[in-house]
Amino acid sequence: MNNKNKNKEKIMKKYISLIIVAVISSLSSVLLYNYISKPKVIEKKYTIEKPVEHSQNIHNVMMPGLDVDLKTAAKVSVDAVVHIKKYEESSYSLADFVFGRPMPKEKEQIFGYGSGVIISPDGYIVTNHHVIENNSHIEVVLNNEESYIAKLIGTDPQTDVALLKIEAKDLPYLKFGNSDNIEIGDWVLAVGNPFNLTSTVTAGIISAKARNLDMRNRSVDSFIQTDAAVNPGNSGGALVNVKGELIGINDLIYSRTGSYSGYSFAIPINVVRKVVKDLMEFGTVQRGFLGLATVNLNTRQAKQLGLEGKKGVGIVYIEDDFPAAKAGIEAGDIITKINGNEIKDKGSMQEQLAQFRPGDKVTITVKRKGKEKDYDIILANQNGETTMIKTVSIESLGAVLEPISKKERKLLGISGGVKVVTLNAGKLRMEGVRPGFIIVAVNRKLVKSADDIKKIMDETTEGGLLIEGIYPNGTRAYYAIGMER
Repeated sequence: MNNKNKNKEKIMKKYISLIIVAVISSLSSVLLYNYISKPKVIEKKYTIEKPVEHSQNIHNVMMPGLDVDLKTAAKVSVDAVVHIKKYEESSYSLADFVFGRPMPKEKEQIFGYGSGVIISPDGYIVTNHHVIENNSHIEVVLNNEESYIAKLIGTDPQTDVALLKIEAKDLPYLKFGNSDNIEIGDWVLAVGNPFNLTSTVTAGIISAKARNLDMRNRSVDSFIQTDAAVNPGNSGGALVNVKGELIGINDLIYSRTGSYSGYSFAIPINVVRKVVKDLMEFGTVQRGFLGLATVNLNTRQAKQLGLEGKKGVGIVYIEDDFPAAKAGIEAGDIITKINGNEIKDKGSMQEQLAQFRPGDKVTITVKRKGKEKDYDIILANQNGETTMIKTVSIESLGAVLEPISKKERKLLGISGGVKVVTLNAGKLRMEGVRPGFIIVAVNRKLVKSADDIKKIMDETTEGGLLIEGIYPNGTRAYYAIGMER
């Protein structure tokens, strides 16, 4: 019996020892992990201590020293920024019925929000193209909660600018500033409706000018970069200086989450001003072309060419029969200035040229073999001519159309066609046509102008229209559209 008891005691001691060792090991592992990772300490040190130190510097040193009054700018701008609601018509297909999806209770539903800026007392409002694209109608709500249905005057996807109009008078509005005069470090306010929180004002400084984001779908890839907090819903809102002047339209955020992560980007108001003026007068943007292709210079190339701080863009191609070639500018030249404004990269060059129309004269400064020379050049349209491009609106299709350029014809291998530049509520959009689509043929008849399309529509007494065309990326598409008589 004694031997059995001794064995039991030995076994018990063995198990107790194992349990103690296991507990000690577990505690050691936890303590070691906490010691190595310390996630709470690092997070607190980064997200709390640093910003408090930074904000104290701004509040106690910079603002009083610069005599910055942000309250005045906020008061001026908050009533001139509107809340935009975008509606679409609800659809119910056979597939929805088969899979048991419920039929929408409302014919139209809100499917997008954003901001806009009143720029005249009689109701012109500027916003982003992406805020209002693909809508059945647009509602504008003022800061005093008055609501209006807006008319789309025109839109330009290449700059992401759209112009609306509401029927109202004596509205508060923002005056245009001059985005060429802004400096890095200037204080700014971003005003908009983030997350549907209306009339929200945030403050920051200009972090960079002429920021190039490598956006190939934009004709002007040059933005004002700020650290003012901008979130979804701010798009189309105002970026104002301390005087309350409009210096940009908030457009993009740099984020991996979809929300503000430190930097936001606005379209310079000098670009917006010109786009708005064109949309008012012509219904489309009149772009001035030099007829050349350029590349940014790296530090080594700039040093070899005797250029300071990578200033200038290199010309790699000159197009025949366009203004640059006619003036005598050559491939290999370096563009350093436009109208006396320094050109640092392609973005700043695009920003300068975007302020002019075909027929406008600009002075281009180029460097060739170490020497600078000025060239006075008359800008051309996309066809190499100095006349304005005319657009035609066909209301029954809900489309604004313009002729395509020689370059587009050559690139896509087509003999003619008409481009869809703006889509409002109508038959084309209902069938899924997107802006940029080039109509090549209607009912198997080739078209070269909007008048050709109108003529075919008038001659179609029964049935509908078969529209054939191509998108800028080369994708061909066909759309069948019913015609009501």
